[in-house]
Amino acid sequence: MGKFLIETKDVKRGFPMGDDIFWALKGLTMNVEENKLTILQGRSGSGKTTMMNMLGALDYPTSGDIFFDGSSIVNISDKKRDALRSKDIGFVFQSVALVGMMTAYENVEFILRISGYPANERKKRAEYCLEKVGLAARMHHLPPELSGGEQQRVAIARAIAHKPKVIFADEPTAQLDTSTGLQVVKIFKDLIQHEGATIVMTTHDPGLMDVADNVYELADGEIINGF
Repeated sequence: MGKFLIETKDVKRGFPMGDDIFWALKGLTMNVEENKLTILQGRSGSGKTTMMNMLGALDYPTSGDIFFDGSSIVNISDKKRDALRSKDIGFVFQSVALVGMMTAYENVEFILRISGYPANERKKRAEYCLEKVGLAARMHHLPPELSGGEQQRVAIARAIAHKPKVIFADEPTAQLDTSTGLQVVKIFKDLIQHEGATIVMTTHDPGLMDVADNVYELADGEIINGF
């Protein structure tokens, strides 16, 4: 067992519903191992996306604690959470969320600008990341000119561009056919091996479990299986 980049202790998340509270997370304790692919698996409504939002400092738990690289992130200021996300975290969303009027290259270079990456190194880094996901010949195309799988690969290149400590991928294969989805997962595994990436991915597809280093299966806001 390697080093844990993220550790959680009894994380709960409740949402008010009239006079009651809906508990989306009911006390999750889990670890994210460095340089590994960790999968949160479960059906829609199981709590996996809510948990990922907690791990990625996009939302606050109602109670419990989350440690990122040894330090609690639950009670830090919004400014520090923003800095954590811009420097140490990359996101790949199911909807890809690319800027439609920017080329693949411009989408990746833009995130480098936001993260404060050295100006004289941005072009080389953006091109390297797009080459890494197999899009060297397509980097000057706009998102509408790319297939769904190619758009997702641009999103991955954008997520790794600023060399974050961890990448969170929320259902990155949900809109893709099986073959293309497996290509995306293969890219993740390659990034772990050659870039030293740490990746946390949500999915409802049990067919992807074999490629994960660690799996947490969620149901109704609880971990029902971990391996």
